[in-house]
Amino acid sequence: MSATPDLTHSIWVKSSYSDANGGTCVEWAPEHAPTGVVPVRDSKRGPDGPVLAVTTTSWSAFVAGVKATA
Repeated sequence: MSATPDLTHSIWVKSSYSDANGGTCVEWAPEHAPTGVVPVRDSKRGPDGPVLAVTTTSWSAFVAGVKATA
């Protein structure tokens, strides 16, 4: 797996499945997907919170699983 990319100027996108009341807030930085890595974070932890970097294959499987249960 690749190292986490520089996220300093990343544009984070909140998942459309996130809770509108700020309860469940998953964000990802899609501009890094072409590198094979998708950074994901919990927006409640703030911009300095931990980031999970997953492969694009893993991210696609996760999204497909969420859609299947929605």
